[in-house]
Amino acid sequence: MKILFAASECVPFVKTGGLADVVGALPKEILKAGEDVRIILPLYKAIDQSWRDQMEHVLYFYINLGWRRQYVGIMKLVYSGITFYFVDNEQYFGRDYIYGMGGDEGERFAYFCRAVLESLTKIDWIPDVIHCHDWQTGLIPILLKAQYKHLELYKNIRSVYTIHNLQYQGLFPIDMMEDLLYLGPWAYTSEALEFFGMCSCMKGGIVFADEVTTVSPTYSQEIQTAYYGERLDGLLRARVDHLHGILNGIDTVAYDPSTDPHITQTYTAETYDRKVANKLALQRELGLTVDAEIPMIAMITRLSGQKGLDLVECVLPEIMNTGAQLVILGMGESRYVDLFSWAQWKYPNQVSANFQMNNVLSHKIYAGADLFLMPSLFEPCGLSQLISLRYGTLPVTRETGGLRDTVLAYNEYTGDGNGFTFLYYNAHDMLHVIENAVRMFHNQRDIFNGLAIRAMKGQYGWDQSAKQYIELYEMVKKRAEDEAAAEANKPAENPAE
Repeated sequence: MKILFAASECVPFVKTGGLADVVGALPKEILKAGEDVRIILPLYKAIDQSWRDQMEHVLYFYINLGWRRQYVGIMKLVYSGITFYFVDNEQYFGRDYIYGMGGDEGERFAYFCRAVLESLTKIDWIPDVIHCHDWQTGLIPILLKAQYKHLELYKNIRSVYTIHNLQYQGLFPIDMMEDLLYLGPWAYTSEALEFFGMCSCMKGGIVFADEVTTVSPTYSQEIQTAYYGERLDGLLRARVDHLHGILNGIDTVAYDPSTDPHITQTYTAETYDRKVANKLALQRELGLTVDAEIPMIAMITRLSGQKGLDLVECVLPEIMNTGAQLVILGMGESRYVDLFSWAQWKYPNQVSANFQMNNVLSHKIYAGADLFLMPSLFEPCGLSQLISLRYGTLPVTRETGGLRDTVLAYNEYTGDGNGFTFLYYNAHDMLHVIENAVRMFHNQRDIFNGLAIRAMKGQYGWDQSAKQYIELYEMVKKRAEDEAAAEANKPAENPAE
């Protein structure tokens, strides 16, 4: 099969969140299975010159974006055996940011969706399936069905659409989007793109893709409810027969404590006792009290309300009273920047707040911390808890979305579990679990270490999930072949009738 991933970000080229990790890792497993998988994404200014130097200019052409005539350059790079295509346009992507500051996000990604489809015949590679990710590529399925399906080279292409986070839907004025797309009035009805008076790119993907996936089984169930559904729950229930929850994995080569070049001391489940060297080194680096007997709690997160930081704010003094150290790494809302800046001032040598995106430091934190806190209000999948498990850093999580699918609470009667969890979105429920985890660290270290070793032995790669995606691609490809065969066998119309 030929599968094209269309996405707005991908490691190692550009990353703002977990989407980039998924798009960077999943195709590697699909490639291992023998499929021809390729990736297309924008050529942002943020992509490092070292990558640009390796790119080959393939061709350029122009597309119509409403009344506009826009340049499209296609650059190509083969990395880890996978062909990457980059859509080059300085007007839209030659900026100092990836998302959200220019006021023309709708136009930027409408352009990208159109450029992806127009490029297929130019690069002489027609995929069987286009796998679209999040709102930035949500217009591809509707454009494919409405404006390209009648063309011979496009008629058998099918689409799969993955919802990474339903909260970010790509909502723009209908008049503006029609000025870009020329779809016609039918496209802005409640059965298509219209969403409370706006045009929803996310809705376009959900309605018009052949199959829709989410990044964990629990999240696929949650978003069919009013609480988690972001006003799309009715639509998702209507499409339930085409909705699949497939759990994300992580890149187990990039995140491997036995070979990680970024950490002070490599270790395995069999040499777990070496892990403490990473904590001591991290304490020194961050200016914390250097003491192996002080438990360290880490949060590597986007600083937003979704991540449960208001719960942390409610009981921060009580968390500090446990004696644990708290290490924060992330960027986001000023409210939480202020909170953790204050905490670092209030609790010197006990709190370290780092407001940056720093891949090397994140690896050091995963390896050095004892506990990893993720009290999310909702979590489509979450990758951080999987990475922390891989590094033997026990997660403290709320039972929602992918966190519920991956973190099993410690059971003191059976000994089962790989972390600590709480169910209700309540600050004191979270605090109670943190206190129990810290107490176990101090008083039952053998049990604590046993849980960490068990966590390290878990399977967190993409192999099983990749098989599920391949089965999905095969299903939509076969459906396309069956439809083509049925069309070919249809009796010819009699002109005389």
